[in-house]
Amino acid sequence: MRKINKMVRRWMTDKMELPADVMMDLPRITMIGQLHIYIENHRGVLKFSNQELRLLLEQGQLQIKGNHFVIKTILPEELLLEGIIDQVTYINENPQKKR
Repeated sequence: MRKINKMVRRWMTDKMELPADVMMDLPRITMIGQLHIYIENHRGVLKFSNQELRLLLEQGQLQIKGNHFVIKTILPEELLLEGIIDQVTYINENPQKKR
């Protein structure tokens, strides 16, 4: 059933030209230089320190590394981080299973 749901979402995204981030639960990431990063469609904070932020996504995780991090805004599915951002990494923890 889950596979059919994904197929329908992809079809709707392609044929109806709907935003993929909304239809497929993909994260939307907006960076302003190295100073601000705004993330939408996350599923929660896994780790936060002065030098690292790790967020849970629908499929995998998002890791942000840098210095002097401050969370300016946090909502259930949105987050605004300020600091010096050095690295943004997408970690896919659900690789496709081989058949």
